[in-house]
Amino acid sequence: MFHVERSVMSSQPTAPLPSLTSELTKGAITSIRAALGAAGIVSLVVGLLILIWPGKTAMVVTAIIAIYAILAGLVYGSIGLFSRSSGGWARIGHIVLAVIFVVAGVVSLGSLGQTTAYLATFLGILVGILWIIEGFVSLTNLGGAASKIWTVIFAIISIVAGIVLLTTPLWGALVIWTVIGISLLILGVVQIVRAFTFGKELLNA
Repeated sequence: MFHVERSVMSSQPTAPLPSLTSELTKGAITSIRAALGAAGIVSLVVGLLILIWPGKTAMVVTAIIAIYAILAGLVYGSIGLFSRSSGGWARIGHIVLAVIFVVAGVVSLGSLGQTTAYLATFLGILVGILWIIEGFVSLTNLGGAASKIWTVIFAIISIVAGIVLLTTPLWGALVIWTVIGISLLILGVVQIVRAFTFGKELLNA
């Protein structure tokens, strides 16, 4: 009896799954479209600012990181000074972290241009090392690669690009910053288009 009922149930056609937009109300779709549009505009504006004023936007990002460090330091300091549930060493550790974060943030804000250059150099060196490692890892997986020629080409390009970044990290950081700006620009346009097209059929119904 159980097998019969199970076979009958399995033979019944299953209804197609509803799409995401069909389950949303018009108010929800309008809110989502507004959020997509706002995110797209912000991304578009930030991308344009990076491409037009790469140095100034990098300094703004550095300033934001410095302010975040100061705020994080104040939080750590509050935990170290006023937390009664933490032990003595834990409170000392929080206070030490607070001093480091606050000092680093204040120094960064005091010499914003120099700090931006340091961060750009660090980013270029970091990406250069990662590209070199990625190239050598690709070569180690050459035996199982579907296309050995393209794998070798990718590995050589990755290693050479990584070495170039290590020798000229500031230039590499500028290129990466420009790529980020272009990516944000494209992402902003895509989000704005999605804002106009998302749930359009349901709203027009």
